[in-house]
Amino acid sequence: MRAPRVAPGGRRQLGLVNFLLGKALSRGAGVREAHLFTTLGRNRSLFRAWLLYSGALMLRGRLPRRETEVVILRVAHHCDSDYERRHHVRLGRRAGLTTEEIERTRADGLEGWRPSDAVLLAATDQLIAHEGIDDATWARLRAYWDEAQAIELTLLVGQYRGLATTIRTLGIAPDPSTD
Repeated sequence: MRAPRVAPGGRRQLGLVNFLLGKALSRGAGVREAHLFTTLGRNRSLFRAWLLYSGALMLRGRLPRRETEVVILRVAHHCDSDYERRHHVRLGRRAGLTTEEIERTRADGLEGWRPSDAVLLAATDQLIAHEGIDDATWARLRAYWDEAQAIELTLLVGQYRGLATTIRTLGIAPDPSTD
């Protein structure tokens, strides 16, 4: 991996609020220092706005936590985002995903998934490949998930696809405790 284009910041670069947020969020993610937070935190006001949005999708969304992690892991697979994957393997386990399910998010098929998961994955695959969901998949999605959850899915995929792009572009290095 090349050197980061934007290095993780310390207290001086992040400001006290972002520095403390980064520490708390790193602890919550199960790492000593989450480079994502200490890098994005260098843009002080945007970082806090992004945290609110990202946190709403992950922690206060209408999709259950387990299913949210299934989707995020699939996005990480498609976007080849090792950084996202490492974080969300840990979070996925906490949300109840088995090791086998976590590994299966790397497969391009839908075999072995229960129908409600399979349609989330099919929709995620289409959003990544085509930036949209076809009518047949949308109808299947709505058979299991309500309108608010379907909207949330599109935002969740977009958020994590964009985050993978940001991580790659800024050259955010793996976190110290996950190397």
